[in-house]
Amino acid sequence: MRGGACALYRKLASLPCIWCVIVEALKVDSLQKLCSSLEPILRRVVSEEVERALAKLGPARLTNARSSPKRIEGPDGRNLQLHFRSRMSLPLFTGGKVEGEQGAAIHIVLIDANTGHVVTSGPESSIKLDIVVLEGDFNNEDDEGWTQEEFDSHIVKEREGKRPLLNGELQVVLKEGVGTLGELTFTDNSSWIRSRKFRLGLKVASGFCEGIRVREAKTEAFTVKDHRGELYKKHYPPALNDEVWRLEKIGKDGSFHKRLNNAGIFSVEEFLRHVVTDPAKLRSVS
Repeated sequence: MRGGACALYRKLASLPCIWCVIVEALKVDSLQKLCSSLEPILRRVVSEEVERALAKLGPARLTNARSSPKRIEGPDGRNLQLHFRSRMSLPLFTGGKVEGEQGAAIHIVLIDANTGHVVTSGPESSIKLDIVVLEGDFNNEDDEGWTQEEFDSHIVKEREGKRPLLNGELQVVLKEGVGTLGELTFTDNSSWIRSRKFRLGLKVASGFCEGIRVREAKTEAFTVKDHRGELYKKHYPPALNDEVWRLEKIGKDGSFHKRLNNAGIFSVEEFLRHVVTDPAKLRSVS
């Protein structure tokens, strides 16, 4: 009886560790669900902490701040400027949410360019701002200097018969000189304007800071593509049931994608399972 039990044990031990595969798959699935549920909470906490940190950057200077011959100083000698503190996540598609890199919030600050300090007090630190769309080639020649009239002349409106170009929360209120953009989406692509690119811009809303010049802010130029192009966009993070080409460095219908499919690996979940159970097979495919 003991010999039979030992033989059975040896046979079971020689079988593939299917339970290991199941456990690992469940771990991945649970982690995915946990991340999805925690994401909005984490984003809010991170956003609040970033705002708090930016407001405390008293002596910190913007890395790209430079003096400009066109700057307009207020009566008290201050040179107030709005700045985007976050870079946008690209590419951008119609109907898709405007976000910072890796899904982070987009923060803006009001600084006194003479000192580099964030303006944390006074009426200017709590002004309301309008979010607008600018032509992509606005101010390519002189990155720091423009007048309010020049800025306004490059604002892009929707095409005739189309919906408003930008939908969502089109205003933001500063708190101690720091603000965060809300949800925004483009309704039209950028292929129809001269530069084929847009910029986001920020300007002081009507009724605020009257008689005081606050230089507007602008993002880098970017392309907005039709949402049909999102079919080829990578997901961050990818879902388990996504096709395997949604992973970074795997091009849709590329040679690696085809070799994975030929090896029976079609989804992100199947790819991860092979990473755990059969990495040698993945190496041979690549």
